[in-house]
Amino acid sequence: MLNENIAMVGDRTIPPKDARFISISIMGQEYKVPETLTIIKAMEYAGYQFKRGCGCRGGICGACGTFYRIQGDHNLYTGLACQTVVQPGMNLAQIPFFPANRADHVDLHLEKMPPDERIATLYPEIFKCVACGTCTRTCPMGIDVMNYIALFKRGDILEGAKQSFDCIMCGLCVVRCPANISQMKVAMAARRLAATQLVPRSKVTKDRAKLVREGRYEAMLAELGQMDTDKLKEIYVSREREPNLSEPGEWMPKDQSHL
Repeated sequence: MLNENIAMVGDRTIPPKDARFISISIMGQEYKVPETLTIIKAMEYAGYQFKRGCGCRGGICGACGTFYRIQGDHNLYTGLACQTVVQPGMNLAQIPFFPANRADHVDLHLEKMPPDERIATLYPEIFKCVACGTCTRTCPMGIDVMNYIALFKRGDILEGAKQSFDCIMCGLCVVRCPANISQMKVAMAARRLAATQLVPRSKVTKDRAKLVREGRYEAMLAELGQMDTDKLKEIYVSREREPNLSEPGEWMPKDQSHL
């Protein structure tokens, strides 16, 4: 957790007087930085400005996937620069973005294929996987990448899609893969196929869409459009909220006049 006493001016950190500094190496140059900073903040403290390779800073977008080494340790480590806190002797280098292979999904003859055959046709390189586990060890989200690729090879597209769901598309697995598999692109294609062809359609959603098309909510939307911002905030804050993790169909609002 970052030190709450550290202030920010623009992108540069202003550390407190009692801050402890450590030595890290960036692009081969040694810098002294506060020990509580993330890699991104440490690099900005050292004077670097991020114009790319930096997105949400919240561990969601995957733009800041980073490789690093620790002095005296032969291992190559991975992490998100916005989430990984610097360590003494850390050796950093920015890796430029490179495009992973994305197969052309728009092909009419593929539309008639079952999902497992379609994945195999679009990404035949998955069968070159040697099960080394490097992709899994590299993933900053802790996803068992090797396992979901194995599931795709066996034709279990739905389960593989589920296991890859937390992927943030950082591409670190793709960089390390000795078989040159674009795991993140394969997984995205599988999730789309699973959603369109394998997941059961929701009757509730279908019925609600029918009501929307019939104009059921036009008058309500027009009424909301006439309200000022304060009134809208009041309605939003006071609304009945469905409990987190409630089972489908077990909760209904007391006021059902707007359903």
